[in-house]
Amino acid sequence: MTSEPAPISEAARHALEQELGDLHAERGTVAATLRDSDADVGDRADEADELQRADDLQRLDDRIAEITTRLRQADLAGPPPTDLVGGGSTVTVRFADGTTDTVQIGGTAAVADRTLVTADSPLGRALLGHRAGDTVDFQAPDGPQSAVVVSLGDPSG
Repeated sequence: MTSEPAPISEAARHALEQELGDLHAERGTVAATLRDSDADVGDRADEADELQRADDLQRLDDRIAEITTRLRQADLAGPPPTDLVGGGSTVTVRFADGTTDTVQIGGTAAVADRTLVTADSPLGRALLGHRAGDTVDFQAPDGPQSAVVVSLGDPSG
């Protein structure tokens, strides 16, 4: 994740907050299985299990810290822009074939969301800095494409 404050969409914030809650619950479960450090460890299998749970706990703690930092950065950055496409923007685009799609511009694809377009992807790079009504060109896996920025902001509200 980036160390600079960057806005995120409400949907991305909600997904991160949900993941954070799930991680805290999982951490509580894993932590409850760890033995007191003064307790005798049984055979090597018990010792290996204990080490695995400690590794799991560290992995959970690292992800909790990463998400907490990202949410703080988003708070510092403020809401996503609504006049120009930027990080955190929700953008509705119409492709050359007439289909429309609403996507969110994000920094990373850590959140499993089919509407997330990373800012460094071909479409994401093409959209950055554009306004509603602008046409952007980008290189898709099956060749050059174009799309029109229909609107910025969440279409549902």
